[in-house]
Parts: sequence; C-alpha cells; structure tokens
Amino acid sequence: MSSVLLNPTLARIDLYPVKSFDGIAVPQAEISPGGALRCDRSFALFDSQGQFINGKRNARIHQLRALFSQDCTRLTLWVDGSDEKTTFELAQHWAELESWLSGYFQQPVTLQENRQMGFPDDTDSPGPTIISTATLEAVAAWYPDLAVDEVRRRFRSNLEISGVPAFWEDQLFGEEGEPVAFQIGYVTFWGINPCQRCIVPTRNSLTGAGTAQFQKTFTQQRLATLPDWANRSRFNHFFRLSVNTRLPAAETGKVLRLGDPLRLA
Repeated sequence: MSSVLLNPTLARIDLYPVKSFDGIAVPQAEISPGGALRCDRSFALFDSQGQFINGKRNARIHQLRALFSQDCTRLTLWVDGSDEKTTFELAQHWAELESWLSGYFQQPVTLQENRQMGFPDDTDSPGPTIISTATLEAVAAWYPDLAVDEVRRRFRSNLEISGVPAFWEDQLFGEEGEPVAFQIGYVTFWGINPCQRCIVPTRNSLTGAGTAQFQKTFTQQRLATLPDWANRSRFNHFFRLSVNTRLPAAETGKVLRLGDPLRLA
C-alpha cells in the first residue's frame, strides 16, 4: 500500500434516493442504521414478480429525469425531452406515483422503501461507494466523447475524493476478508473490495444508448493503469471501479460533510 497521503478530501456527496433514478448532490449526509447514507437508494421500483425495475433490466429508466428536494421528500418526474413535469410528495402521493410509473413502464409498478439500509447492489457491503475525482477524469479521457459529468452519472458513486491521483482509492481495500480501516471526518469506514460493474455504465446516462466497445476499452485501460498499490488479487476481471464499504454500527447517526479529510488508520 502506498504510504503517501496528499490531501484526500471529501469533495462531493451524491445520493440516489430512488434506485436507478437521477441523483442529487448534497453538502452533507447522515449515516443510516444499516450503514448506508440516509436517503441513498431508500426507494426502489418493483414489477409484479417482485423483481427490481432498474437500469440493468430496463433501459427505458435512463430516459426518466428526476429532481429531488434536498431532504428527499419531494420528487419531480418527467420524460427526457418533455416539458410536462409532475411533482409528488413521497409521504402523501405514493399511489399516484405508482400509477404514473406504471403508465410509463407499461406494466404494474410498486414502490418500496427501506429506511434501514436502502436497496444497495451489494447487500454485504451496503456502505457508500468511494471514488476520486482524478479517477473520473482519467476514465473520461479513455473515451473521446465522454465528459467527466457523464462518467460520474454512469458510475453513480456516492463519495468523491479530491486531492489525490487517479485510482488512489484502490488502496482502500486489501486481501479478501481483510477490510482496510479509514476515516472520513469522524466517520469510520471499512474498505471491502473494488466495485463490480454491470451493463449500466456502458450506456448513455440520459438516453440509454450503448457506447460501442465501452467495456472492452475500459477493461484494457483499467488493467494498463492499475496502480502498484492496488491489490491485484481482488480483480478477477477489470470491469471494476470505486470501492465498496461497510460501516461499524457505532457510526449510525454520524454526519459526513464536504471538506472532511480522509485518513487511513
């Protein structure tokens, strides 16, 4: 592991209140009882068979635009390119929102909420995912037509760290079964593994259209740029980016704030 610490600082916090919907950048976030960020993936859509309606299974979700209030209680929805917007108070308009979504997806849709842990992809490591700004910039440079904001939307990480080189966060995980302890502000994290990616980052975040050779280019470049400090044994393939985390139960209720320093234990 590299012993060099530059100035790792929490530069951005992104929450995704409804799984697979657009996110919201916030100045601070509280740790929920399940170890996730409060309001992150707190809601999810399900079909009549109880399966997620998400970007992996339904590319139409990319064409939905969502705007959340800062407290995540209000949601405005519209279809990309349309001027017709509908606003829902999540505590009051649950049935109306399900009806709107059922019409859009042309199938019955139910909305569920999990206030403890949300609906993370990795239920064993439900903590916020961590990436560096420099990593997003490096990945954007691999594709001539992708801006950093588009890469950020595709990979949907929660916590963005500035003041470090690209892929610096790869030192925040170790051997399997050996979490790496670190702190952001006063919150203790355990870094678990490099996050395995699905089909979603290969698509345009606003249209759902696939980017030709995205995964092939990514895996080739990820291997070529893998830092010396990365634990290579944790890469059974190289379509992995950002770090999955867990948080001790004692961190519940603590707050992360922009500007918090990251310190290795």
